[in-house]
Amino acid sequence: MKEILLSTVTGIVVGFIFALFRLPIPAPPVLAGVMGIFGIYIGVRLFQWISRWFF
Repeated sequence: MKEILLSTVTGIVVGFIFALFRLPIPAPPVLAGVMGIFGIYIGVRLFQWISRWFF
């Protein structure tokens, strides 16, 4: 839970700094990009789960 809170606070601070300097955010601006990142995460977790059984 601590990691989630720290990463959320860090994201808010970084987002604020980017907005302050009028820089584009370093994240996909559309849902498809966000889902792509989520898919990569799920793929890695799935591989780790499967590798416990077969490797």
